[in-house]
Amino acid sequence: MDIDKLTIEELKKGYRYEKDICSYKCNICDKTYSDKEVFKYDDRFFTAKKAVEIHLEKEHEGIFYYLLNNDSKYNTFTDNQKKLLSLMYQDNSDKEIAAKLEVASSTIRSTRFMLREKAKSAKLYLAIYNLVNEKTVLQEDIIVPIINNAKMIDDRYITTEKEKENILKNSFTSLEPLKLKVFPVKEKKKIIVLAKISEKFEKSQKYSEKQVNNILKDIFEDYATVRRYLIEYGFMQRTTDCSEYWLK
Repeated sequence: MDIDKLTIEELKKGYRYEKDICSYKCNICDKTYSDKEVFKYDDRFFTAKKAVEIHLEKEHEGIFYYLLNNDSKYNTFTDNQKKLLSLMYQDNSDKEIAAKLEVASSTIRSTRFMLREKAKSAKLYLAIYNLVNEKTVLQEDIIVPIINNAKMIDDRYITTEKEKENILKNSFTSLEPLKLKVFPVKEKKKIIVLAKISEKFEKSQKYSEKQVNNILKDIFEDYATVRRYLIEYGFMQRTTDCSEYWLK
């Protein structure tokens, strides 16, 4: 899920509408539902919009729980806050929540107040940031979006679009088809190169190790190194027995 490209309303719904393909698309797995078709669930037929909503409930247990429990670096809720928010979402009263968490009702009220104040602060920050962001920014000053699964944000991830363009130009002999000249040593360059290579994989697809290797072999001869760094830097994930790989 690329938070940077989604509106708050799209985040809340769990899907977005893409006009160029006339389709609704799940934010989590990118499954697409064309609004020119109808979709069958449990012997009933639904419009594309309703189908993507059903998909979110059936396949991802609803957008609320996905957002609350996902491992994004932007998710800063503590385990206790997650439990509390889940109980609030389930329409429990303060008294019921207090009993389930074995705390005083006043503690729940105080936490509700604290969360509301944080939301106000976030809303103000977002309004100010959007006003600044709406100003024209030179290409050389635009920062490349940071991947959602980055484990630790530091200077390695602060790269401008102009720097990215130069890194890609110097690292690849060809961008179509993608051919890597040399795997970079510097961390910043490594991240840009890995991001480009990860574009060769479909977000909603699971791959065997052999399939991953075959894709990477066409890009760089030392495909095992590239595969390892795709995992290490959070671009891909795999099962413990390495039988399946997928984009994070």
